[in-house]
Amino acid sequence: MQIDFPYHFDGSERTARAAEAKHIRDLIEQILFTNPGERVNRPDFGAGVLQLVFAAASPEAAATAEFLIRGALQQHLGQRIEIDAVETQAEDATLRIRIAYRLRGRDGRELAEFALETGT
Repeated sequence: MQIDFPYHFDGSERTARAAEAKHIRDLIEQILFTNPGERVNRPDFGAGVLQLVFAAASPEAAATAEFLIRGALQQHLGQRIEIDAVETQAEDATLRIRIAYRLRGRDGRELAEFALETGT
């Protein structure tokens, strides 16, 4: 069963489920915004992108985020997705993240986009 994120109940008062593509996108979001060490039984889970919240938006911060993201996704979802591209862009006080990937065993490309407000 693929549980929808964030956790909630559906119209029949049961745990809401998600289609595989939506579930994978939810997993990507969880990996991005979880810091390593945050989960008790999975201390290595997460990309640590939130550590960049108070860093100045710069090309260096964008490159660091790209490296962290690609490594974490390959580690935690490498058996379920093929990563085509990870792009990060620092604009003023926002770090934009775009991830292009394919679900293994399926045709078609998926795209997940996120924006992270950084401190200035």
